[in-house]
Amino acid sequence: MAGVAVYILVDVVLQLLPPHYSVFSDAESNLAVGPFGWIMNLNFLGRAVTTLCAIAAINRVAPVSRLRDTGVVLMFLGGLCSAVLAFFPADVDTGSTGTATVIGTVHLCVAALGFLAALAGIIVLTRWIRLGPELAKAFPGALAFAAIAAFGLASLGMTTLMWPSLLGLAERICLAGILGWVMVVCADIRRLNPRG
Repeated sequence: MAGVAVYILVDVVLQLLPPHYSVFSDAESNLAVGPFGWIMNLNFLGRAVTTLCAIAAINRVAPVSRLRDTGVVLMFLGGLCSAVLAFFPADVDTGSTGTATVIGTVHLCVAALGFLAALAGIIVLTRWIRLGPELAKAFPGALAFAAIAAFGLASLGMTTLMWPSLLGLAERICLAGILGWVMVVCADIRRLNPRG
């Protein structure tokens, strides 16, 4: 839960530092390019660690099932992709030629895979939560945040093709859904295990 809060805080602070990228049109990954880019790269690594912590917490909750295991593997893949992003910076300005670099292309592919894996993981895990009694209180919030993440990812695909000026907003909606899901589920797990 602390990892989610730190990730959001760092994102907000970086948004205020130069270069001033647009929250609406620029991808979050652009924050990793520029004089303070190293901070965003650490934040990507922090999101990966946060994902691992969430997985460890989820693995402490019954029932053990294929559904839970599948969701955890997908979440792990999403977290791993976040870590990889720290080493492959995005192409912020490809110039008038519109030519992307190999590193920037890797970044886009890994980011897309990470979003898809994280969303698939939280959808599967939301289904797992629905079937088990332990996290019943988390289910409404988990379902709502999974829907927000799905809407954000669908919007991200549409903005890429039709409204590129809203790409950053769509990406942040997807991230809000994913991070919100982690916060709600981990808060309920903490309720079950108040000592950690």
